[in-house]
Amino acid sequence: MSIDRIVLVFAAVVILTGTALAATVSPWFLVMPAFVGLNLLQAQFTGFCPLAKVLGACGCERGSLFR
Repeated sequence: MSIDRIVLVFAAVVILTGTALAATVSPWFLVMPAFVGLNLLQAQFTGFCPLAKVLGACGCERGSLFR
């Protein structure tokens, strides 16, 4: 699996988890999806994604979105 797909799956899991926790536990868990959304937005404009850098250092296969 490429870094691109791992980043997108990780983002989706964190967003869904944060939303579910906000609905059942505390609204403060909405900070999680907000942080992920802001990170994805800044990655779109700057090309820098911290998770992609970590995965690249771990030896994951490079994709076309994050380099």
